[in-house]
Parts: sequence; structure tokens; C-alpha cells
Amino acid sequence: MSLRNVTSDLLHRQIRENRALDFQRHYHVTDPFIKRLGLEAELQGHSGCVNCLEWNERGDLLASGSDDQHAIIWDPFRHTKLITMHTGHAANIFSVKFLPHSEDRILITGAADTKVHVHDLTAKETTHMFSDHTNRVKRIATAPMWPNTFWSAAEDGVIRQYDLRESSKRSEVLIDLTEYCGQLVEAKCLAINPRDNNYMAVGANGPFVRLYDIRMIHNHRSSHSSAGVHTFCDKQKSIPDGAGQYYVAGHLPVKLPDYNNRLRVLVATYVTFSPDGTELLVNMGGEQVYLFDLTFKQRPYTFLLPKKCHSSSEVQNGKTTNGVSNGIHLPASRLKLAKVSSDLPPHLERIKQQANDAFARQQWTQAIQLYSLGIHEAGHNAMLYGNRAAAYMKRKWDGDHYDALRDCLKALSLNPGHLKAHFRLARCLFELKYIAEALECLDDFKGKFPEQAHSSACDALDRDIKAALFSKTDSSDDKKGNSSIRFHNFSRKESIPEDEIVLRERSFDYKHRYCGHCNTTTDIKEANFFGSKGQYIVSGSDDGSFFIWDKETTNLVRILQGDESIVNCLQPFFCLLQILLIAPNVTCFLSCVTDHQTENENCRVVEDMEGAAQANQRRMNADPLEVMLLNMGYRITGLSSRGTEGSDDEESSESQVQCRSS
Repeated sequence: MSLRNVTSDLLHRQIRENRALDFQRHYHVTDPFIKRLGLEAELQGHSGCVNCLEWNERGDLLASGSDDQHAIIWDPFRHTKLITMHTGHAANIFSVKFLPHSEDRILITGAADTKVHVHDLTAKETTHMFSDHTNRVKRIATAPMWPNTFWSAAEDGVIRQYDLRESSKRSEVLIDLTEYCGQLVEAKCLAINPRDNNYMAVGANGPFVRLYDIRMIHNHRSSHSSAGVHTFCDKQKSIPDGAGQYYVAGHLPVKLPDYNNRLRVLVATYVTFSPDGTELLVNMGGEQVYLFDLTFKQRPYTFLLPKKCHSSSEVQNGKTTNGVSNGIHLPASRLKLAKVSSDLPPHLERIKQQANDAFARQQWTQAIQLYSLGIHEAGHNAMLYGNRAAAYMKRKWDGDHYDALRDCLKALSLNPGHLKAHFRLARCLFELKYIAEALECLDDFKGKFPEQAHSSACDALDRDIKAALFSKTDSSDDKKGNSSIRFHNFSRKESIPEDEIVLRERSFDYKHRYCGHCNTTTDIKEANFFGSKGQYIVSGSDDGSFFIWDKETTNLVRILQGDESIVNCLQPFFCLLQILLIAPNVTCFLSCVTDHQTENENCRVVEDMEGAAQANQRRMNADPLEVMLLNMGYRITGLSSRGTEGSDDEESSESQVQCRSS
């Protein structure tokens, strides 16, 4: 976070009125505030588990919905209930929303009874009841630009649009995911871009998140309907070309078959846009939290592997001809070993040395966080990227090898003679099951660095690769393993149309990944931006805690215990953070540690952040039965930790070329 002169900002705030808002936005959520965040109050009023929270536009009212089918409007600053009403639903309420520009009078609810209800809070009555969905309604979305319009996402795979000005009292189908993904698809979440209400993000089961241009869909539907009547069931394509863009963490499509075999479900449980509308945050159930940059178009590196990993005919300077960044590119010319530059200023050199020391102590997460801090401050430094890749490869959490692959490619783009980054790239490709590409990359490494061609590390990796290739010889699978990324097999029971396959293959990759929480038990777990500029990321967790990360460095800065129950939802507004658990209460967290209290006196603080994150990684990789027992309160010794710990003899197969930090 950049340093600013507080005295100067205070002066300008007094002199220039237009600086007041900027002052407030910069200083209301800062690092000291995060350090002082603690429990303020618990709002009690529901008799069933609370599933959803929503602030009004001014941030002085909070709505909650519960399994008890009631909605409550709170004054969270005075910790009081203002309105309690039965919504008319016959099952759990999963979403509540204030209708924009209704003076907080209109509240919309969606529930497990497949219904969407509209309520007049002043009259305490339900004014509209929509019954068009055929499965549980999971999310409602609204847009300030369209004060009479809202949308719903349900587990029937359909996104519906509602207009309260229509007399038909029926909704229209805006997007039907079953046309593309089969009848088993379930829409779980959606959000409208706050800066441009024409864009909608949709999350469903599976690793892909979809961004739609609502205008293009409406224009397309109107052009294929007669007499101005919207007929959403015609045989024309429901989503026109250019109206949809997909986003995915590059390693997840290839991991999906393995996750399916282990009954591990990937599902987007929450999507939200950054305050400026340029980023999309996704809480991926069964995995991590991902941030996608909507302005920078980066293809997933693994999607480009079928094209020769060092082909220079199609890739120039890391760019494809259509302007999309391409990561899989190794210089084709032979290079002599170049010394990696170490031109860091003294304070960053100290950070790098601290990271190296943590690496030597096998404290992989601490090393990663220190390298990340150095990268954030130093910008482009090949050594820091190469070292962080080594730490990722040793830690081996979900997605770590893919992040390591990204770091290796970045290091090589900054220094093509980075020997360790080149070798680690070959190892990452092997660990990600791109066997043929790993062999090609290793052969390229041997050609560029002949003095390393017969090292123990090269020989060990060469044996591993050839053993993997031999094991596939009699298999009916492609001999390149998973390298040919086509998506026909992602739905094992239903075929996927070619249009959907093309959209998936055109997906864009993530910018940042946030690790430490666990999201496997519920499908309503949120992740949100904290601070009016979105400078922090917050998410609940199955272990009863909630996690706070610095957005740009991705470093975990705070863990606070919510309760003994699962923390599902977090709705920040200015300096107040509202969370809800699987319990009939809403919990308010505020910067409430007084000057006379020490930081350790805040009993909600989880001191061992690395230990908590490691335990959650084991929890995410545990067998479903073990997870169920954990959530019932049982303590299980020897919890499965597949994918989190390296084998004892791993050092011999990686040697100094692979592991030692620079």
C-alpha cells in the first residue's frame, strides 16, 4: 500500500471539499484498522440459521434472511431490530436484496421453495410472488440503473429477469445454462457490475465463471421475436456471439476429472465485482478464492500448451496475434547461462533474505508471503519470481504448481538465462500432468544448459517423465496426457455443444489467488472486497473463522474466529464488517480494540495463521466422510493431506537446481 502524508491529506480535506471523499476512502480501512478489528456485537432475532445479509444503499440498514422463513431489518449501529416479517416462503431463504431507489421500502427474497417474493416493508406485506423457477433460488441481483428490474439465479440452471412494471406477473428467461451444459447444471450465484450495470457475472457448478452483456442478449432476443414479444424458447442461439466471456483458473479444467473421482465438487459459491467494476472476485467451492482482471486479457497458460511450448512462429514477445497475452514461450535460441540480476534496493534485499531464511526453515507459506511482498514493491525481478516458484513447488497446496508455472514463465520473460526457472518449468509441467510438454521443455533445458544435462536433477526428472509416458502407452488416452484441452468430457453424462466448448477454450485466466480458508461444506459461502477501494479480500471458512488478505500481495493479514460454526457470509460496509454463521444470529465486527488493550487481548484473533491455513488445506483434501465428521465436531488424527506434503525422498529428485532459493 502506497505511503501518503496524513497531515497534507488532512489539510487538503479542509481546504478542498472534493478531497473529503478521497480522504475517507483511503483512511477508513487501513492496516492499523485491520489489526484492531474485533467483535462488537451479536444481533439476535432469528430462530433458524441465517443464510444471507444485505446492506441498503446508504449503509445504515441491514437485511437478513434465515431458515425460519423470516426477514429482519436491523439498525446494526444501534444493534436493534427495526422490522421482522414472515416472507411467505415455505423453506430456507438464501438471498435478500433491497430494490434500488425504493427508499428502502421494497425487499426481494429468494428461497429453497423455488419462489421469489417481493415485499413492501412499510406495509409488511408480500406484493409479488413469482413461481417460475423449478429448483432452489440461490441469489438475487439488482442494478441501480434499472430500479424496477432484478434477476434471480436458481439450481434449475436458469437466470430469470423480472420487471415490476409488467402486469403479467411473470419473469423472463435471460440465460438458460442447460442449453449449454446439460440438465445437471445449477446456477449458484450472480452479480451486476456496479459501474456498468449492463454486465452480469454468473457462477455455477464447474470451474468456469461467465460474464454476460445483458444488452446484447436482449437485442438478440428482440431481433428473433415477432411483434415485439420476447420468445425465449425459439430455436435461435440464446446467447449471441460476443455476449459471453468465460473466466477460469487455468489448472482447474484439467484437475476436474481427478476431483470428480474423489467426490470433490467444484462450484462457484459467490461472485462479486470490485468497487470500480474492473475486477471479478470468485469464491470457488472446493478450491481457493480467485480474482480476475476484466481489463487484462490473459489466456490460461495450460490452454496454450498444445501449441509447441517454445514455438516462436505464433508467439512474439509473449503476445499472440489477437493481442491476448500468451505465457507458454521459451526462447528458441541457445543461451549461455546468465547470472540472475540482484539489483534490489537494501530494504527489498532484506525482505528477500528473510524469505530465503524462511525457505531454508521449510516455512513455505512465510517464504511465499515475503517473496510476494518483494514482488509487489520491486515490480519485475526475475530472482524473486523464480524463488517464489520454488516455494510454491515445495508447499504443494491446491493450485501451487500452476502458480509456480506462471512464476517460472515470468522469470524467464525477465531473464531468459534463468537456469533454475527453466528447470522448474519442466518440473511444473510434469506435476500438472503435461507429460509430453515436460519432456520437450526438459530437452530444451538440456540444449541451453549442456553442463546440467547429466545432473542428478535432470536424470531424475527424465526418468519420471519417461516412466509416466510408458505407463500411458497402453492407455486409450491421448499420449500427451491431458495436453489436448477439449471440454467434451467435462460432463460425464451429457454432451456439451460446440459453442460452449469454444467459449470455454477462450476463457481468461486469474490475476490473483487467495489461500487459507476452506470452502467445501456449504454452497453459499461468500468472498468480498473490504474497503471502498477494495484493498482487502475477506472470506468465511468451514473452520468457523474468517480470513482477510491484502488484495495486491495476496498475503494473509488476519484471521478472526467467528464462532464454532461455519462462517458463510461477510458483507462489509465502510468500517463495519457483518458476518453470519450457521447459527440464528448476525455478528458485527468493528475496529473495537481500545488503546488500553493489547492486540493479544482480542480473543477472536487466530495467532497461528499458517497453521490454520495448513489445517484448512488438509480439510479441503480430506475424504467427504472425514469432512462430515469434522463438521460434527469430531477430532480426527492423521487427517488425509494428499497434495499438501512432499515425500521424504523428494529432495533427491529435485536437487539443488530445483529447490534452493537464489
